[in-house]
Amino acid sequence: MASLKSHLKNNLEILKTTQLKSMTPNKSYKTISVAKGDGIGPEIMDAVLKILKAAEARLNYEEIEIGEKVYLSGNTSGISKEAWNTIRKNKIFLKAPITTPQGGGYKSLNVTLRKTLGLYANIRPCKSYHPFIDTKHQEMDVTIIRENEEDLYAGIEHRQTDEVVQCLKLISRPGCEKIVRYAFEYARMYGKKKVSCFVKDNIMKHTDGLFHEVFKEIAVEYPEIESDNWIIDIAAARLADTPEMFEVIVTPNLYGDVVSDIAAQISGSVGLAGSANIGSTCAMFEAIHGSAPPIAGKNVANPSGLLMGAVMMLNHLGQQDVAEKIKNAWAVAIEDGIHTEDIYKEGVSKKKVSTSQFAEAVIARLGKLPQLIKAEKYDTGIQMNIPEYKRKSKSEKVLKGVDIFVDWNGENVNDLAEQLQKLNNGIELTMITNRGVKVWPEGFEETFCTDHWRCRYEVVEERQAEKKFIPMIMTKAIDQHIDIIKSENLYEFDGKRGYSLGQGQ
Repeated sequence: MASLKSHLKNNLEILKTTQLKSMTPNKSYKTISVAKGDGIGPEIMDAVLKILKAAEARLNYEEIEIGEKVYLSGNTSGISKEAWNTIRKNKIFLKAPITTPQGGGYKSLNVTLRKTLGLYANIRPCKSYHPFIDTKHQEMDVTIIRENEEDLYAGIEHRQTDEVVQCLKLISRPGCEKIVRYAFEYARMYGKKKVSCFVKDNIMKHTDGLFHEVFKEIAVEYPEIESDNWIIDIAAARLADTPEMFEVIVTPNLYGDVVSDIAAQISGSVGLAGSANIGSTCAMFEAIHGSAPPIAGKNVANPSGLLMGAVMMLNHLGQQDVAEKIKNAWAVAIEDGIHTEDIYKEGVSKKKVSTSQFAEAVIARLGKLPQLIKAEKYDTGIQMNIPEYKRKSKSEKVLKGVDIFVDWNGENVNDLAEQLQKLNNGIELTMITNRGVKVWPEGFEETFCTDHWRCRYEVVEERQAEKKFIPMIMTKAIDQHIDIIKSENLYEFDGKRGYSLGQGQ
């Protein structure tokens, strides 16, 4: 009888265990790539990994080495093939700051990572934590969504004459559509009510003009979200003065780089801001600050920026429960006045702590909720919808002429025009500009000129130019000893001019 009771008891325990397992949510672990970086990178990464472990993040780690040591070992890219393979296999990369050695022509590995992995969206939330972190903007809560692959950051530069170098600004429709749609989807997911576009299309009518055009096209698909457009100069001024008027900002690469640092600084500290770099298949998470070599190894750096990047990573991975736990514990530590040296302030802060001590303070508060800082509650029910880009039908493309750029050291532009008019052959010289300003015909002697001249040849009547005219002009130019350094064809697309006028034209 005792044996029967024991048997039944064992079966009951097995049944209970089976039921418990079936009710337990999936706790599958995700393997991510981790790089501890340079300077303060190893210290703050160790602190963040310790917090992630204590918060029971469902993560496994594969560590790779990138940055300064790799550069100086002779690898000019700063990253090995094995490291690339690890990142591409795991798809998720948590990266501490790295150092690019000065001199030697080393390319920024940060830019290389973003572009090579197709990480088209850079997301930087900038929020104030008044009264615990010193700020003039107590209600600030702005997210900068920056296009991450194009613009001047294509890094295509050329020295063309003794006095002039150029940098190409590249803006594509696919790039614009992806980043703008991401901004509206982000706003929808996080309950934001407005998306603002920052551009300079009053000057760059074709490049920034395309970004603004796409913004307007996509905005109509989200009628529940307010949208507005700003010229970047006044927009940056208003952001610095009244950030409360913005919620989500979407902008091309260079402007985004500038205004995201402005926003992070005025919110309280650049050291508090995390950053996500999102692509179609891979994602990278980091702090927005650099490697800070002067304080490396001193255990004084603030790990908050990298920790906020890790929180964004957890949200991206669907581990909102862990993200909330960490963000709220961090907020409690801030409320309790447990501050690292960079944000410590007499009368507000209670205790100045090291990097490792701050991590311990966050860990000690896991499971607690802040009282004054708004507790985070991440909605898991909304998913982003970023459709694959579909190329539109091809425009009717009509050649209207060519801009030929010339290296010429003369003083009187009329002499240059006289030489260039000898090249007319079905398309004729209509304008010469210097640094974009029209200097012929009817230029002003007050206009300062360098040795770099844009010489425009166009069809005289409303017809299409023949492509053979362009090499014929160049051949004639060689015979005339005219130093042509580059050319750009001039096209109309569906009857719309696809090139800029000269300033003053």
